[in-house]
Amino acid sequence: MSAPAPTRGTADAPLSAASWAALVVEAAEECTDVLEAGADGDWSRPAGDLDWSCHATLDHLALGLVGYAGLLTARPTDRYVALFASLDPAAPVSARLEGIRIAAALLAATVRGAGPGDRAWHPWGHSDGPGFAAMGVVETVVHTYDIARGLGLDWTPPDGLCAPALRRLFPDAPAGHPAGRTLLWCTGRDVLPGQPRRQEWQWDGSVR
Repeated sequence: MSAPAPTRGTADAPLSAASWAALVVEAAEECTDVLEAGADGDWSRPAGDLDWSCHATLDHLALGLVGYAGLLTARPTDRYVALFASLDPAAPVSARLEGIRIAAALLAATVRGAGPGDRAWHPWGHSDGPGFAAMGVVETVVHTYDIARGLGLDWTPPDGLCAPALRRLFPDAPAGHPAGRTLLWCTGRDVLPGQPRRQEWQWDGSVR
C-alpha cells in the first residue's frame, strides 16, 4: 500500500515543511509529464508570451529551483547566491526534463532540512522554507504553462498544486475562481471575469 498523500492544509492549518517539499516534487513531476508529450516539438519557438524560447524557459526553471535551494542553504540577507545550474543544451529533451526533477528534488530536500526560523533574502520578500517551496511551485507551473503553449499543448495548472501557493504568495488574490486560473491571472498570463490581465506583477514572499 502506498503512503497517504500529504495534507495540503487550509487557510487555518498551513502546510508542514514536508508537505511543501512534496508539492515541489509533485509540481516537477506534473511539469515533466506534460512536456514529455511535446518532446518532439520545436523547442526554439517562443514559450507563450515570453521573449524566451521553450528551451530557454526550461533552463530558467532549472536555474530558479536550484537557486532557491541555494538561497535557503546559504541564507544571505541581501543578495543572490553565486551557485546556479543550467541544462545541457546538447542533451535530448528527456534528459533536460530529468534535470528539472533533479532540481526540484534538491529544493525539496533543502526545504525539509530547513529550520522553522531559517530566513533568506529574496527581492520579493525575505522568506522561509515553505515560502521558497511555494516560489518553486509557482515557477514550475507557470513556466510549464508557458512552454506548453509554445509547443501547442493544451494544459492548465492543477488547482490542487496552485491553491497552497496562492495562499502563501498571493494573499490578496481574488476569490471565487479556480486556483489554477487565478494563479495564471496573478502572474499576468490570463484574465478572470471582471479582472483585466495584469501587465506587472510580483508575489509577496514575506513570512506571515
